[in-house]
Amino acid sequence: MFPVPEVDLRSEFYWTSGADGVLRIQRCSDCGSLVHPPSAACHRCRCSELGVQEVSGRGTIVAATVNHQAWRPGLEVPYALAVLAIDEDPRVRLTARVVGAEPTAVRIGARAAVSFEEREDVFVPVLELLDEAPVAELPVVDESPAQIRAAVRGPRSGRRYEHDSVISGIGGSRIGRRLMSDPLTLTVRACKAAVEDAGLSLSDIDGLATYPGGGVGNGFGEGGLTALEEALRIRPTWYTGGTELPGPGGSVIAAMLAVSAGLCRHVLCFRTVWEATYAELVRAGRRPVPAGGRVSGPMTYTAPAGSFSAANTLALGAAHYMHRFGASRETFGWIAVNARANAARHPDAIYRAPLTMDDYLSARMVSTPFGLYDCDVPCDAAIAVVVSAAETAHDLRHPAVGFEAAGTQLVERVSWDQSTLAHEPQVLGPAAHLWTRTDLRPADVDVAELYDGFTFNCLSWLEALGFCGIGEAPEFLEGGKRIALDGVIPLNTHGGQLSHGRTHGFGLLQEAVIQLRHEAGARQVAGAEVAVVSSGGLTPSSALLLVRDR
Repeated sequence: MFPVPEVDLRSEFYWTSGADGVLRIQRCSDCGSLVHPPSAACHRCRCSELGVQEVSGRGTIVAATVNHQAWRPGLEVPYALAVLAIDEDPRVRLTARVVGAEPTAVRIGARAAVSFEEREDVFVPVLELLDEAPVAELPVVDESPAQIRAAVRGPRSGRRYEHDSVISGIGGSRIGRRLMSDPLTLTVRACKAAVEDAGLSLSDIDGLATYPGGGVGNGFGEGGLTALEEALRIRPTWYTGGTELPGPGGSVIAAMLAVSAGLCRHVLCFRTVWEATYAELVRAGRRPVPAGGRVSGPMTYTAPAGSFSAANTLALGAAHYMHRFGASRETFGWIAVNARANAARHPDAIYRAPLTMDDYLSARMVSTPFGLYDCDVPCDAAIAVVVSAAETAHDLRHPAVGFEAAGTQLVERVSWDQSTLAHEPQVLGPAAHLWTRTDLRPADVDVAELYDGFTFNCLSWLEALGFCGIGEAPEFLEGGKRIALDGVIPLNTHGGQLSHGRTHGFGLLQEAVIQLRHEAGARQVAGAEVAVVSSGGLTPSSALLLVRDR
Protein backbone atom coordinates (compact mmCIF):
# COMPACT_ATOMS: atom_id res chain seq x y z
CA MET A 1 0.00 0.00 0.00
CA PHE A 2 2.70 2.49 1.02
CA PRO A 3 5.96 2.51 -0.98
CA VAL A 4 9.43 1.53 0.09
CA PRO A 5 12.30 4.03 -0.25
CA GLU A 6 15.41 3.47 -2.31
CA VAL A 7 18.26 2.79 0.14
CA ASP A 8 21.79 3.92 -0.69
CA LEU A 9 25.06 3.90 1.22
CA ARG A 10 24.38 7.33 2.70
CA SER A 11 20.84 6.63 3.92
CA GLU A 12 21.17 2.99 4.95
CA PHE A 13 21.71 3.81 8.63
CA TYR A 14 18.50 5.87 8.70
CA TRP A 15 16.20 3.35 7.03
CA THR A 16 17.51 0.45 9.16
CA SER A 17 17.82 2.24 12.51
CA GLY A 18 14.27 1.31 13.46
CA ALA A 19 15.27 -2.34 13.83
CA ASP A 20 15.88 -1.66 17.51
CA GLY A 21 13.18 1.01 17.79
CA VAL A 22 15.62 3.92 18.00
CA LEU A 23 15.61 6.91 15.64
CA ARG A 24 19.03 7.97 14.43
CA ILE A 25 19.97 11.24 12.71
CA GLN A 26 23.28 12.50 11.38
CA ARG A 27 25.15 14.97 13.58
CA CYS A 28 27.84 17.44 12.52
CA SER A 29 31.08 16.94 14.46
CA ASP A 30 31.96 20.61 14.09
CA CYS A 31 28.90 22.75 14.86
CA GLY A 32 26.83 20.01 16.51
CA SER A 33 23.78 20.50 14.30
CA LEU A 34 21.62 17.57 13.37
CA VAL A 35 21.51 16.97 9.61
CA HIS A 36 18.57 15.46 7.74
CA PRO A 37 18.04 13.97 5.20
CA PRO A 38 21.38 12.13 5.31
CA SER A 39 24.00 14.18 3.52
CA ALA A 40 27.69 14.34 2.65
CA ALA A 41 28.15 17.63 4.52
CA CYS A 42 26.51 19.80 7.14
CA HIS A 43 24.41 22.38 5.32
CA ARG A 44 24.92 24.85 8.18
CA CYS A 45 28.73 24.94 8.51
CA ARG A 46 29.74 22.80 5.46
CA CYS A 47 31.78 20.44 7.59
CA SER A 48 32.03 17.01 5.97
CA GLU A 49 32.70 15.10 9.20
CA LEU A 50 29.31 13.69 10.13
CA GLY A 51 28.45 11.07 12.70
CA VAL A 52 25.20 9.37 13.64
CA GLN A 53 23.34 10.23 16.85
CA GLU A 54 20.53 8.43 18.61
CA VAL A 55 17.62 10.78 19.32
CA SER A 56 14.50 10.45 21.39
CA GLY A 57 12.07 10.48 18.47
CA ARG A 58 9.84 12.80 20.49
CA GLY A 59 8.75 16.19 19.23
CA THR A 60 6.00 18.65 18.38
CA ILE A 61 3.65 18.44 15.43
CA VAL A 62 4.09 21.68 13.47
CA ALA A 63 1.92 20.81 10.47
CA ALA A 64 -0.84 18.29 9.81
CA THR A 65 -3.15 17.27 6.97
CA VAL A 66 -5.78 14.62 6.44
CA ASN A 67 -5.30 12.97 3.06
CA HIS A 68 -8.58 12.01 1.35
CA GLN A 69 -7.20 11.16 -2.09
CA ALA A 70 -6.49 7.56 -3.13
CA TRP A 71 -3.31 8.30 -5.04
CA ARG A 72 -2.80 4.65 -5.97
CA PRO A 73 -5.00 1.55 -6.22
CA GLY A 74 -5.80 -0.04 -2.88
CA LEU A 75 -4.84 2.97 -0.79
CA GLU A 76 -7.15 3.24 2.21
CA VAL A 77 -8.18 6.80 3.02
CA PRO A 78 -8.47 9.01 4.97
CA TYR A 79 -5.29 9.09 7.00
CA ALA A 80 -3.37 11.82 8.80
CA LEU A 81 0.07 13.09 7.85
CA ALA A 82 2.09 15.31 10.13
CA VAL A 83 5.40 17.12 10.28
CA LEU A 84 7.25 16.46 13.53
CA ALA A 85 9.90 18.90 14.77
CA ILE A 86 12.14 16.72 16.92
CA ASP A 87 13.02 17.91 20.41
CA GLU A 88 16.81 17.71 20.06
CA ASP A 89 16.77 20.17 17.14
CA PRO A 90 13.36 21.42 15.93
CA ARG A 91 14.96 22.55 12.67
CA VAL A 92 15.04 18.84 11.76
CA ARG A 93 11.59 17.67 10.72
CA LEU A 94 10.11 14.31 9.83
CA THR A 95 7.06 13.86 7.61
CA ALA A 96 5.21 10.79 8.80
CA ARG A 97 1.81 9.13 8.96
CA VAL A 98 0.01 9.29 12.30
CA VAL A 99 -1.19 5.90 13.55
CA GLY A 100 -3.38 4.88 16.47
CA ALA A 101 -5.59 7.98 16.35
CA GLU A 102 -8.51 9.26 14.35
CA PRO A 103 -7.16 11.37 11.48
CA THR A 104 -9.23 14.39 12.49
CA ALA A 105 -7.84 14.22 16.04
CA VAL A 106 -4.34 15.23 14.94
CA ARG A 107 -3.67 18.86 15.82
CA ILE A 108 -0.79 21.25 15.28
CA GLY A 109 0.99 21.73 18.60
CA ALA A 110 0.33 18.17 19.75
CA ARG A 111 3.18 16.11 21.11
CA ALA A 112 4.10 12.87 19.33
CA ALA A 113 6.79 10.21 19.20
CA VAL A 114 8.28 8.11 16.42
CA SER A 115 7.70 4.38 16.12
CA PHE A 116 8.43 2.26 13.07
CA GLU A 117 6.71 0.15 10.42
CA GLU A 118 8.80 -2.63 8.93
CA ARG A 119 8.54 -2.88 5.15
CA GLU A 120 10.77 -5.37 3.41
CA ASP A 121 14.31 -4.39 4.48
CA VAL A 122 13.53 -0.91 5.85
CA PHE A 123 11.88 0.62 8.89
CA VAL A 124 9.70 3.61 8.04
CA PRO A 125 8.98 6.14 10.81
CA VAL A 126 5.36 6.66 11.84
CA LEU A 127 3.98 8.87 14.60
CA GLU A 128 1.99 8.11 17.73
CA LEU A 129 0.36 10.88 19.73
CA LEU A 130 1.62 11.36 23.27
CA ASP A 131 -0.60 11.97 26.27
CA GLU A 132 0.95 15.37 26.88
CA ALA A 133 -0.46 18.87 26.81
CA PRO A 134 -0.04 20.62 23.44
CA VAL A 135 2.61 23.30 23.30
CA ALA A 136 1.46 26.91 23.55
CA GLU A 137 4.02 28.18 21.05
CA LEU A 138 5.50 26.25 18.15
CA PRO A 139 9.28 25.90 17.98
CA VAL A 140 11.21 27.77 15.29
CA VAL A 141 11.52 25.29 12.44
CA ASP A 142 12.93 27.22 9.49
CA GLU A 143 14.64 30.41 8.42
CA SER A 144 12.55 33.56 8.64
CA PRO A 145 11.68 35.55 5.51
CA ALA A 146 14.07 38.24 6.74
CA GLN A 147 16.93 35.72 6.97
CA ILE A 148 16.17 34.43 3.48
CA ARG A 149 16.07 37.93 2.04
CA ALA A 150 19.34 38.80 3.77
CA ALA A 151 21.03 35.95 1.89
CA VAL A 152 20.04 37.32 -1.52
CA ARG A 153 22.89 38.65 -3.66
CA GLY A 154 22.55 41.89 -5.56
CA PRO A 155 23.77 42.43 -9.14
CA ARG A 156 27.46 41.87 -9.76
CA SER A 157 27.66 44.66 -12.35
CA GLY A 158 25.59 47.46 -13.83
CA ARG A 159 24.86 45.42 -16.93
CA ARG A 160 21.53 43.56 -17.08
CA TYR A 161 21.32 40.57 -19.38
CA GLU A 162 17.53 40.86 -19.15
CA HIS A 163 17.56 44.03 -21.25
CA ASP A 164 19.20 42.31 -24.22
CA SER A 165 16.11 40.39 -25.30
CA VAL A 166 12.35 40.68 -25.76
CA ILE A 167 9.41 38.37 -26.21
CA SER A 168 8.62 38.62 -29.89
CA GLY A 169 6.00 35.93 -30.33
CA ILE A 170 3.54 33.74 -28.44
CA GLY A 171 1.45 30.82 -29.58
CA GLY A 172 -0.59 27.95 -28.28
CA SER A 173 -2.33 24.79 -29.34
CA ARG A 174 -5.85 23.90 -28.40
CA ILE A 175 -6.31 23.46 -24.67
CA GLY A 176 -8.72 21.03 -23.12
CA ARG A 177 -9.43 17.96 -21.08
CA ARG A 178 -8.71 14.65 -22.79
CA LEU A 179 -8.12 16.03 -26.29
CA MET A 180 -6.81 12.56 -27.27
CA SER A 181 -4.19 14.26 -29.41
CA ASP A 182 -0.55 13.31 -29.85
CA PRO A 183 1.49 15.69 -27.63
CA LEU A 184 4.14 16.41 -30.25
CA THR A 185 1.36 17.51 -32.60
CA LEU A 186 0.27 20.02 -29.95
CA THR A 187 3.87 21.22 -29.61
CA VAL A 188 4.36 21.73 -33.34
CA ARG A 189 1.14 23.74 -33.60
CA ALA A 190 2.09 25.99 -30.68
CA CYS A 191 5.62 26.55 -32.00
CA LYS A 192 4.48 27.40 -35.51
CA ALA A 193 1.89 29.80 -34.09
CA ALA A 194 4.49 31.58 -31.94
CA VAL A 195 6.93 31.98 -34.82
CA GLU A 196 4.18 33.34 -37.08
CA ASP A 197 3.03 35.68 -34.30
CA ALA A 198 6.55 37.12 -34.18
CA GLY A 199 6.51 37.75 -37.91
CA LEU A 200 9.35 35.28 -38.38
CA SER A 201 9.83 32.05 -40.27
CA LEU A 202 11.16 28.79 -38.86
CA SER A 203 14.41 29.43 -40.73
CA ASP A 204 14.93 32.51 -38.51
CA ILE A 205 14.93 30.39 -35.35
CA ASP A 206 18.46 29.55 -34.24
CA GLY A 207 17.82 28.43 -30.65
CA LEU A 208 15.56 25.96 -28.82
CA ALA A 209 14.77 25.74 -25.11
CA THR A 210 12.33 23.61 -23.17
CA TYR A 211 11.47 22.20 -19.76
CA PRO A 212 11.58 19.41 -18.57
CA GLY A 213 13.17 17.97 -21.71
CA GLY A 214 13.06 14.38 -22.94
CA GLY A 215 12.71 11.22 -20.90
CA VAL A 216 9.79 12.45 -18.80
CA GLY A 217 6.69 10.25 -18.79
CA ASN A 218 3.14 10.25 -17.43
CA GLY A 219 1.85 12.91 -19.80
CA PHE A 220 4.35 15.52 -18.66
CA GLY A 221 6.06 16.28 -21.96
CA GLU A 222 6.21 15.68 -25.69
CA GLY A 223 9.66 14.14 -25.87
CA GLY A 224 11.83 17.21 -25.48
CA LEU A 225 13.71 19.35 -27.94
CA THR A 226 15.10 16.36 -29.82
CA ALA A 227 11.55 15.31 -30.68
CA LEU A 228 10.71 18.80 -31.93
CA GLU A 229 13.96 19.06 -33.87
CA GLU A 230 13.26 15.75 -35.59
CA ALA A 231 9.81 17.04 -36.57
CA LEU A 232 10.73 20.56 -37.77
CA ARG A 233 14.49 20.37 -38.52
CA ILE A 234 15.26 23.84 -37.20
CA ARG A 235 19.01 23.15 -36.92
CA PRO A 236 19.60 25.33 -33.83
CA THR A 237 23.04 26.69 -33.05
CA TRP A 238 22.17 26.66 -29.34
CA TYR A 239 19.69 24.54 -27.37
CA THR A 240 18.87 23.36 -23.86
CA GLY A 241 16.29 21.18 -22.15
CA GLY A 242 16.10 19.75 -18.64
CA THR A 243 14.58 19.96 -15.18
CA GLU A 244 17.36 21.56 -13.14
CA LEU A 245 16.38 25.08 -14.16
CA PRO A 246 14.65 27.91 -12.23
CA GLY A 247 11.22 26.34 -12.73
CA PRO A 248 9.43 25.72 -16.04
CA GLY A 249 10.16 29.34 -16.94
CA GLY A 250 13.85 28.55 -16.58
CA SER A 251 13.92 27.64 -20.26
CA VAL A 252 12.98 31.24 -21.08
CA ILE A 253 15.68 32.57 -18.76
CA ALA A 254 18.22 30.28 -20.40
CA ALA A 255 17.12 31.67 -23.78
CA MET A 256 17.59 35.22 -22.49
CA LEU A 257 21.14 34.38 -21.43
CA ALA A 258 21.91 32.75 -24.77
CA VAL A 259 20.69 35.80 -26.68
CA SER A 260 22.61 38.13 -24.37
CA ALA A 261 25.77 36.10 -24.95
CA GLY A 262 25.36 36.40 -28.72
CA LEU A 263 24.86 32.67 -29.24
CA CYS A 264 21.59 33.18 -31.13
CA ARG A 265 19.01 35.82 -32.06
CA HIS A 266 15.64 34.04 -31.95
CA VAL A 267 15.02 31.23 -29.44
CA LEU A 268 11.86 29.14 -29.53
CA CYS A 269 10.81 28.12 -26.01
CA PHE A 270 8.00 25.60 -25.49
CA ARG A 271 6.16 23.59 -22.86
CA THR A 272 3.69 20.77 -23.50
CA VAL A 273 1.47 18.79 -21.12
CA TRP A 274 -1.01 16.04 -21.93
CA GLU A 275 -1.76 14.69 -18.47
CA ALA A 276 -5.52 14.51 -19.02
CA THR A 277 -5.26 12.33 -22.11
CA TYR A 278 -2.52 10.18 -20.57
CA ALA A 279 -4.68 9.48 -17.49
CA GLU A 280 -7.60 8.53 -19.74
CA LEU A 281 -5.39 6.15 -21.73
CA VAL A 282 -4.25 4.49 -18.50
CA ARG A 283 -7.85 4.09 -17.35
CA ALA A 284 -8.76 2.54 -20.72
CA GLY A 285 -5.85 0.10 -20.52
CA ARG A 286 -4.09 1.66 -23.52
CA ARG A 287 -1.11 2.69 -21.43
CA PRO A 288 0.45 0.74 -18.54
CA VAL A 289 -0.24 1.83 -14.99
CA PRO A 290 2.87 3.76 -13.89
CA ALA A 291 5.25 1.34 -12.24
CA GLY A 292 5.59 1.42 -8.49
CA GLY A 293 9.05 0.35 -7.44
CA ARG A 294 11.13 1.99 -4.77
CA VAL A 295 10.90 5.72 -4.27
CA SER A 296 13.88 7.94 -5.00
CA GLY A 297 14.45 11.60 -5.76
CA PRO A 298 12.77 14.50 -3.95
CA MET A 299 9.99 12.31 -2.49
CA THR A 300 12.31 9.70 -0.93
CA TYR A 301 11.51 10.91 2.59
CA THR A 302 7.85 11.84 2.06
CA ALA A 303 6.18 9.25 -0.20
CA PRO A 304 6.91 6.29 2.15
CA ALA A 305 4.95 8.20 4.78
CA GLY A 306 1.94 8.50 2.44
CA SER A 307 2.72 11.98 1.13
CA PHE A 308 2.41 10.92 -2.50
CA SER A 309 1.83 14.30 -4.10
CA ALA A 310 2.87 17.92 -4.00
CA ALA A 311 -0.74 18.39 -2.85
CA ASN A 312 0.13 16.69 0.45
CA THR A 313 3.44 18.51 0.89
CA LEU A 314 1.92 21.92 0.25
CA ALA A 315 -1.21 21.15 2.26
CA LEU A 316 1.07 20.65 5.25
CA GLY A 317 2.58 24.08 4.60
CA ALA A 318 -0.85 25.64 4.17
CA ALA A 319 -1.99 24.16 7.47
CA HIS A 320 1.09 25.57 9.21
CA TYR A 321 0.42 28.98 7.63
CA MET A 322 -3.19 28.90 8.85
CA HIS A 323 -2.12 28.07 12.39
CA ARG A 324 0.64 30.67 12.43
CA PHE A 325 -1.15 33.61 10.81
CA GLY A 326 -4.82 32.98 11.58
CA ALA A 327 -5.89 32.24 8.00
CA SER A 328 -9.01 30.26 7.11
CA ARG A 329 -10.05 28.15 4.16
CA GLU A 330 -11.81 31.24 2.85
CA THR A 331 -8.41 32.92 2.57
CA PHE A 332 -7.44 30.40 -0.09
CA GLY A 333 -10.96 30.37 -1.46
CA TRP A 334 -10.81 33.98 -2.64
CA ILE A 335 -7.93 33.04 -4.96
CA ALA A 336 -9.97 30.21 -6.50
CA VAL A 337 -13.14 32.29 -6.82
CA ASN A 338 -11.24 35.15 -8.45
CA ALA A 339 -9.58 32.77 -10.90
CA ARG A 340 -12.93 31.41 -12.00
CA ALA A 341 -14.39 34.89 -12.46
CA ASN A 342 -11.49 35.77 -14.76
CA ALA A 343 -11.71 32.45 -16.62
CA ALA A 344 -15.33 33.25 -17.46
CA ARG A 345 -13.95 36.05 -19.66
CA HIS A 346 -11.55 33.73 -21.52
CA PRO A 347 -13.09 31.67 -24.33
CA ASP A 348 -10.46 28.89 -24.06
CA ALA A 349 -10.53 28.37 -20.29
CA ILE A 350 -11.41 24.84 -19.21
CA TYR A 351 -13.62 25.88 -16.29
CA ARG A 352 -15.77 28.95 -16.97
CA ALA A 353 -18.93 28.29 -14.94
CA PRO A 354 -19.34 30.62 -11.93
CA LEU A 355 -17.76 29.49 -8.68
CA THR A 356 -19.09 30.80 -5.37
CA MET A 357 -17.44 30.60 -1.99
CA ASP A 358 -20.08 28.06 -0.97
CA ASP A 359 -19.16 25.95 -4.01
CA TYR A 360 -15.52 26.16 -3.03
CA LEU A 361 -16.09 25.21 0.61
CA SER A 362 -18.45 22.33 -0.16
CA ALA A 363 -16.22 20.63 -2.76
CA ARG A 364 -14.69 17.26 -1.91
CA MET A 365 -11.50 17.34 0.10
CA VAL A 366 -8.16 16.29 -1.35
CA SER A 367 -5.71 16.91 1.49
CA THR A 368 -6.88 19.31 4.19
CA PRO A 369 -7.08 22.27 3.96
CA PHE A 370 -7.07 21.70 0.19
CA GLY A 371 -10.32 20.85 -1.54
CA LEU A 372 -10.89 20.20 -5.22
CA TYR A 373 -10.83 23.88 -6.20
CA ASP A 374 -7.52 24.52 -4.44
CA CYS A 375 -5.86 22.33 -7.07
CA ASP A 376 -5.05 23.20 -10.66
CA VAL A 377 -6.71 21.47 -13.60
CA PRO A 378 -4.79 18.74 -15.48
CA CYS A 379 -5.16 19.37 -19.19
CA ASP A 380 -3.67 18.91 -22.64
CA ALA A 381 -1.97 21.92 -24.22
CA ALA A 382 1.25 23.31 -25.64
CA ILE A 383 2.41 26.92 -25.35
CA ALA A 384 5.43 28.49 -27.03
CA VAL A 385 7.17 31.84 -26.86
CA VAL A 386 9.93 33.33 -29.01
CA VAL A 387 12.72 35.18 -27.22
CA SER A 388 14.51 37.53 -29.62
CA ALA A 389 17.41 39.96 -29.51
CA ALA A 390 16.24 43.40 -28.37
CA GLU A 391 17.59 45.10 -31.48
CA THR A 392 15.02 43.21 -33.57
CA ALA A 393 12.11 44.83 -31.71
CA HIS A 394 11.40 47.39 -34.47
CA ASP A 395 10.79 44.54 -36.92
CA LEU A 396 8.19 42.75 -34.81
CA ARG A 397 4.57 42.23 -35.74
CA HIS A 398 3.39 43.26 -32.24
CA PRO A 399 4.56 45.75 -29.63
CA ALA A 400 7.67 44.39 -27.96
CA VAL A 401 7.42 42.98 -24.46
CA GLY A 402 10.72 43.46 -22.70
CA PHE A 403 12.37 41.77 -19.75
CA GLU A 404 12.98 44.22 -16.95
CA ALA A 405 14.34 41.76 -14.38
CA ALA A 406 14.57 38.09 -13.46
CA GLY A 407 14.68 36.58 -9.98
CA THR A 408 16.42 33.23 -9.89
CA GLN A 409 18.57 32.86 -6.78
CA LEU A 410 18.31 29.54 -4.98
CA VAL A 411 18.29 30.44 -1.28
CA GLU A 412 16.02 28.01 0.57
CA ARG A 413 16.73 24.35 1.16
CA VAL A 414 15.69 22.12 -1.74
CA SER A 415 14.68 19.10 0.36
CA TRP A 416 10.90 18.89 0.14
CA ASP A 417 10.35 18.20 3.83
CA GLN A 418 13.12 20.43 5.24
CA SER A 419 12.55 23.65 3.30
CA THR A 420 10.37 26.66 4.11
CA LEU A 421 7.16 25.57 5.85
CA ALA A 422 5.15 28.77 6.33
CA HIS A 423 5.28 29.52 2.58
CA GLU A 424 5.70 27.44 -0.52
CA PRO A 425 9.41 26.58 -0.71
CA GLN A 426 11.58 28.27 -3.34
CA VAL A 427 9.39 31.37 -3.52
CA LEU A 428 10.84 33.82 -0.99
CA GLY A 429 14.35 33.67 -2.45
CA PRO A 430 13.62 34.27 -6.16
CA ALA A 431 11.05 36.95 -5.29
CA ALA A 432 13.58 38.89 -3.22
CA HIS A 433 16.23 38.42 -5.90
CA LEU A 434 13.92 39.91 -8.54
CA TRP A 435 13.71 43.28 -6.78
CA THR A 436 17.50 43.61 -6.52
CA ARG A 437 17.71 43.76 -10.32
CA THR A 438 15.35 46.65 -10.99
CA ASP A 439 14.40 50.08 -9.70
CA LEU A 440 10.72 49.20 -10.08
CA ARG A 441 8.81 48.21 -6.97
CA PRO A 442 5.64 46.17 -6.30
CA ALA A 443 3.51 49.34 -6.50
CA ASP A 444 4.62 49.75 -10.14
CA VAL A 445 3.19 46.38 -11.19
CA ASP A 446 -0.12 46.52 -13.07
CA VAL A 447 -0.87 42.80 -13.36
CA ALA A 448 0.38 39.66 -11.61
CA GLU A 449 0.35 36.20 -13.17
CA LEU A 450 1.47 34.04 -10.26
CA TYR A 451 2.01 30.29 -10.24
CA ASP A 452 -1.08 28.61 -8.81
CA GLY A 453 -0.60 24.88 -8.91
CA PHE A 454 -2.43 25.23 -5.59
CA THR A 455 -4.01 28.28 -4.00
CA PHE A 456 -1.33 28.28 -1.30
CA ASN A 457 1.35 28.69 -3.98
CA CYS A 458 -0.31 31.84 -5.22
CA LEU A 459 -0.70 33.25 -1.71
CA SER A 460 2.98 32.58 -1.08
CA TRP A 461 4.03 34.50 -4.20
CA LEU A 462 1.76 37.43 -3.30
CA GLU A 463 3.48 37.83 0.06
CA ALA A 464 6.99 37.03 -1.19
CA LEU A 465 6.77 39.63 -3.96
CA GLY A 466 5.62 42.27 -1.50
CA PHE A 467 2.04 42.86 -2.64
CA CYS A 468 1.18 42.43 1.02
CA GLY A 469 3.29 41.76 4.09
CA ILE A 470 4.28 38.37 5.43
CA GLY A 471 1.24 36.91 7.17
CA GLU A 472 -1.05 39.67 5.85
CA ALA A 473 -2.68 37.71 3.01
CA PRO A 474 -5.83 36.84 5.03
CA GLU A 475 -6.71 40.53 5.28
CA PHE A 476 -5.42 41.39 1.81
CA LEU A 477 -7.46 38.66 0.11
CA GLU A 478 -10.67 39.14 2.11
CA GLY A 479 -13.57 39.59 -0.28
CA GLY A 480 -11.35 39.21 -3.34
CA LYS A 481 -11.62 42.87 -4.37
CA ARG A 482 -7.90 43.69 -4.22
CA ILE A 483 -7.03 40.90 -6.69
CA ALA A 484 -9.95 41.46 -9.10
CA LEU A 485 -9.47 42.86 -12.61
CA ASP A 486 -10.14 46.36 -11.29
CA GLY A 487 -8.35 45.81 -7.99
CA VAL A 488 -5.05 46.86 -6.48
CA ILE A 489 -3.19 44.01 -8.22
CA PRO A 490 -5.22 42.08 -10.82
CA LEU A 491 -4.29 38.43 -10.34
CA ASN A 492 -4.18 35.58 -12.86
CA THR A 493 -6.34 37.40 -15.34
CA HIS A 494 -6.95 34.41 -17.62
CA GLY A 495 -8.12 32.17 -14.79
CA GLY A 496 -4.74 30.82 -13.81
CA GLN A 497 -3.97 27.14 -13.69
CA LEU A 498 -6.87 26.72 -11.27
CA SER A 499 -9.45 27.41 -13.99
CA HIS A 500 -7.74 28.01 -17.33
CA GLY A 501 -5.67 24.82 -17.04
CA ARG A 502 -2.37 23.45 -15.79
CA THR A 503 0.03 24.60 -18.49
CA HIS A 504 2.90 24.49 -16.02
CA GLY A 505 3.53 28.21 -15.87
CA PHE A 506 3.68 28.94 -19.60
CA GLY A 507 0.01 29.96 -19.70
CA LEU A 508 0.80 32.61 -17.11
CA LEU A 509 3.63 33.97 -19.26
CA GLN A 510 1.43 33.94 -22.36
CA GLU A 511 -1.30 35.86 -20.55
CA ALA A 512 1.17 38.47 -19.26
CA VAL A 513 2.30 39.15 -22.83
CA ILE A 514 -1.31 39.42 -24.02
CA GLN A 515 -2.06 41.89 -21.22
CA LEU A 516 0.98 44.04 -22.03
CA ARG A 517 0.06 44.05 -25.70
CA HIS A 518 -3.42 45.24 -24.66
CA GLU A 519 -5.03 42.34 -26.54
CA ALA A 520 -6.94 40.66 -23.70
CA GLY A 521 -10.41 41.89 -24.62
CA ALA A 522 -12.98 41.56 -21.85
CA ARG A 523 -10.34 40.67 -19.27
CA GLN A 524 -7.90 43.46 -20.20
CA VAL A 525 -6.39 45.41 -17.32
CA ALA A 526 -6.63 49.05 -18.33
CA GLY A 527 -3.30 50.61 -19.21
CA ALA A 528 -1.18 47.61 -18.22
CA GLU A 529 2.50 48.48 -18.64
CA VAL A 530 4.27 46.23 -16.11
CA ALA A 531 3.58 42.57 -15.31
CA VAL A 532 5.16 40.06 -12.97
CA VAL A 533 5.11 36.34 -13.76
CA SER A 534 6.25 33.56 -11.44
CA SER A 535 7.17 30.04 -12.39
CA GLY A 536 7.28 27.02 -10.14
CA GLY A 537 7.85 26.67 -6.44
CA LEU A 538 8.59 23.70 -4.16
CA THR A 539 11.13 22.85 -6.85
CA PRO A 540 13.56 25.64 -7.89
CA SER A 541 11.61 28.55 -9.33
CA SER A 542 11.85 32.04 -10.78
CA ALA A 543 10.05 35.31 -11.34
CA LEU A 544 10.10 37.63 -14.34
CA LEU A 545 9.25 41.31 -14.49
CA LEU A 546 7.98 42.26 -17.95
CA VAL A 547 7.42 45.71 -19.44
CA ARG A 548 5.63 47.03 -22.50
CA ASP A 549 7.54 48.97 -25.16
CA ARG A 550 10.80 49.43 -23.27
